[in-house]
Amino acid sequence: MEEKKFALLIDADNISSKYIKVIIEELSKYGTITYKRLYGDLTKSNNRSWKDALLSHSINPVQQYNYTTGKNSTDSAMIIDAMDILYSGSVDGFCLATSDSDFTRLAMRLRESGMTVIGMGEQKTPEPFRVSCERFFFIDLLSDEEDTDEEGKSKDDDKITADAVTPLPALESLISKIIMENGINSSAMDIGELGSRITKYDTAFDIRNYGYTKFSKFLENFKNIELKFTENTVTAILKDSEISLKAIENDIIKLLKECEKNSCNTGQLNQKLIALHPSFSFENYGYTRFSKFLSDLPSVKVTSLGRVVTLNSEYANKEAKKSNSAGRKTQKKQS
Repeated sequence: MEEKKFALLIDADNISSKYIKVIIEELSKYGTITYKRLYGDLTKSNNRSWKDALLSHSINPVQQYNYTTGKNSTDSAMIIDAMDILYSGSVDGFCLATSDSDFTRLAMRLRESGMTVIGMGEQKTPEPFRVSCERFFFIDLLSDEEDTDEEGKSKDDDKITADAVTPLPALESLISKIIMENGINSSAMDIGELGSRITKYDTAFDIRNYGYTKFSKFLENFKNIELKFTENTVTAILKDSEISLKAIENDIIKLLKECEKNSCNTGQLNQKLIALHPSFSFENYGYTRFSKFLSDLPSVKVTSLGRVVTLNSEYANKEAKKSNSAGRKTQKKQS
C-alpha cells in the first residue's frame, strides 16, 4: 500500500525550532513528507534559531515581513500556500505546526476537501484548532526539551497540562461509553479498537501525554476496567457494566442529601453519578432522557422544567416513618 504524502507547514512565530525533531518523527509515522515549509520573519532574533534546523531537515523557508503593525502576514502566506498545494492534488494530507487558533478555518476547509489534517502545537493551543484537526499532538509534552521561563526555571507543567489534556475521570467515562455502545455484549473490547475509537472523540488523546508508552499500562489507571491478556490480544472489560437500578437510586438519594436543600441540577447529578460509576448510562435502562429516568424513581421528583431534581417529600416521609417504627420495635425488644 502506497504511503500517504503530507505537506508540513510550520508557523515560526508560534513554534520553536527545538520541536522540529518531534514534529518530523511524529509526521513520518503517517506517511512521506513531500513539502517542508517554514513561515515567518526569520530576521527576528527569536526566529534565528531556525537556521540550523532548516539545513539539517531540508526545510524551505518562506520569509514574511510584517508590512503593517498588528497584521500577521505569516498566517496569510501559510493559508495561501496551503490552498495552492491542495489544488495541485499532489498530497493526501497536511500537518499544520502552530499554536495559533487563526488556522482553525484552514484545517476545517482542508478536511472538507478530503485531506487528512494533523495539528501540532504546545499545550497553550486553543481547543477550537485542536478539535478541527483529525489528530493533534502536544509537541511540548512529547519533546525531551524541558520548557523553561526567562530565568531558566521550569514552568508549572501540571497547571498547563490540566487545561490541555483530558482529565482521567472524563476519559474513564468516555472509555466506558465507547465499550458499552460498541463492545462485545456492551462490556468488552479489544484495546486496539478502543484506542482508535478514543481518538475519534478526543483528537488530542495520546497516552504519552500522561507519561505512558503502552496503552495497556495506561488503562490500569481505571478501577472500572479489567484487562484480559491472551496470546495475541488484550481485551478491556467493564467490571460493573450492569449496575442494579436500586443501587443507582440509593446513590442518587445520597447525592441529593449532600446538595443544598436536597436539590440538584439534572446535568450535575448525571455527572456525579458518572463519577461514582463511570459505566453508568441511563440509556442502558431503556431511557432516552435522564430526566425521564429520574421521574420514574419513587424517591425523587423532577420539576416541570426538567432541570432540577429533588428528594420526593412523600417518599422521604414514608422512609422516616419506617425508620422510626423499626427503632421503636428495637427499643421494645431491648426493654
